[in-house]
Amino acid sequence: MKFRIIVEPDEDGVFVATVPSLPGCVSQGGTREEALRNVREAIEGYVLALSDDGFRVPEEHFDALLLAV
Repeated sequence: MKFRIIVEPDEDGVFVATVPSLPGCVSQGGTREEALRNVREAIEGYVLALSDDGFRVPEEHFDALLLAV
C-alpha cells in the first residue's frame, strides 16, 4: 500500500509527519528521516488495527496542489 504523507517542521524544530488519508495517523522525529521511519511504523499499526477490527483500509484520496501567491 502507498500513502501520501506531509512532513513539516514545527516551531520547536521537530519534524511532524501526517497521513491525510488516515485520520489521526501522525508521528514525529528529530530529523526528517526519523519522522519518515516513525510514520511508516504508525501507518503499519493503523492498518493492522483496522484489519483486526474488521474495517477496510481507506483508499488514498489526498490530492496536493502548490499555489503560488
